Amino acid sequence: MADNYLATHSATELSKLIRSNQIDRTDLVQELVETINSKNSQLNAVTSLWSDRALKMAQQFRDTGQPFAGIPILLKGLGQSFKDEPDTGSSALLKDHKATFTHNFVKALINAGLIPVGETNAPEFGFKNVTDAMLYGDAHNPWNTDFQPGGSSGGSAAAVGGAWLPIAGGNDGGGSIRIPSSFSGTIGLKPTRGRVPAGPIE
Repeated sequence: MADNYLATHSATELSKLIRSNQIDRTDLVQELVETINSKNSQLNAVTSLWSDRALKMAQQFRDTGQPFAGIPILLKGLGQSFKDEPDTGSSALLKDHKATFTHNFVKALINAGLIPVGETNAPEFGFKNVTDAMLYGDAHNPWNTDFQPGGSSGGSAAAVGGAWLPIAGGNDGGGSIRIPSSFSGTIGLKPTRGRVPAGPIE
């Protein structure tokens, strides 16, 4: 794509453009795939890319008035499992593990009209506020690659801070959204506990 829509528009703006037939959601997914393929070697923000699956989801998308009209998103590599995709917890102990189900949060994202395109780098099991898992290597700050993007949602913050896309998944118990957002120059929202249900009984 000649235009970098994901770098210059919010997710809600992109939804309006799709619904007014000014852009196509499959082109947005392809734009993100191309960005990751060309720039991930600099930031090491993405650890798993699901190009074919995401493009198929975009092609088969049914617009029923969801908040988002088929906008690509990256999932955090911790606590945001997508069935049949890598689910390692950023640990070498689980390097070959694949998710056996789709996490409730990810289902909610999809139901809201978002399309998962890949998974982002995070520290092993999320135990640090820097993103330096031995399995995947260090993520890098989009403003200065000699520095960290923070953690544990470091890969997501690096991708958004690098203007790869407008939104990415995170989670936060002790600063894991807020810290990488402050390191990487992004807006990070930690919702009130219970606002985003972790399971069907919540």
